[in-house]
Amino acid sequence: MNRTEALVIVKESMASVVPGADLDALGPDDTFRDVLEMDSLDFLSFVETLSGRTGVRIDDEDAPRLTTLSGSAAFLVDRTE
Repeated sequence: MNRTEALVIVKESMASVVPGADLDALGPDDTFRDVLEMDSLDFLSFVETLSGRTGVRIDDEDAPRLTTLSGSAAFLVDRTE
């Protein structure tokens, strides 16, 4: 998976958890929780959705990498190489 593909999957996964969010206004290093006002359950749903869509196992220690668009995309690229 390349970075562009990963970003699409991250945005689609986030959109399913936070419907109506303006993901195009989200900067690559803006944290999801702050900008989209996500709570812990929303973030968990995002992680589960992302894992389900990609088949990539996401462990608890991976969560800090998944807090931004750029971090989430880089995580997926790393895990699918």
